Amino acid sequence: MSKAANTRTMILTKAFELIYKQGYQATSIDNILATTQVTKGAFFYHFKNKDEMGLAMINEIIYPGMYATLVKPLLDSKGPINEIHEMMRNVLLKVPFLRAKYGCPAVNLIDEMSPLNEDFKTALLKLTDQWQDAIKESINQGKASKEIRADVNPEYVACFIVAGYSGIRNMGKAIGSSCYNIYLQELKNYLKQLA
Repeated sequence: MSKAANTRTMILTKAFELIYKQGYQATSIDNILATTQVTKGAFFYHFKNKDEMGLAMINEIIYPGMYATLVKPLLDSKGPINEIHEMMRNVLLKVPFLRAKYGCPAVNLIDEMSPLNEDFKTALLKLTDQWQDAIKESINQGKASKEIRADVNPEYVACFIVAGYSGIRNMGKAIGSSCYNIYLQELKNYLKQLA
């Protein structure tokens, strides 16, 4: 990787770390630069403004990480009930950079920026749409193999699971990760009812 590419990646990584902990609007370019030892000129060489940097952070840092954790495990699903539950357990309990007190970086940005910036909303919906599509496909495969009842609506299930994740991440910010195990048990009960 070239020096310029390394600098750009470092800016995005440090911005992600700060924005995840403080929020997008509370994080200034100066805050980001203070953690990178990069000049303002170098920042503006890579990004026209903070919003361009924010969109790059969503597309190049958040999206690949969340895709690998939320979508990829469900592709070519063989057993949706267990695989959906295991995917959720992993994202809640095993991904080391996702901490309960800070919630989920994607959910935080959806809450904070979607009402204010259409470009952010579009970039963030790309992930949630692909996640819901992966859940729907997993449910459809379960229906085809008779693991899931024929009357189950995959779209409703996907919406319910994604909304549940968003809610439990926000609750975790207030009360800690202890609520994750309760959620996971009830999610398992819900998924078993689809059989």
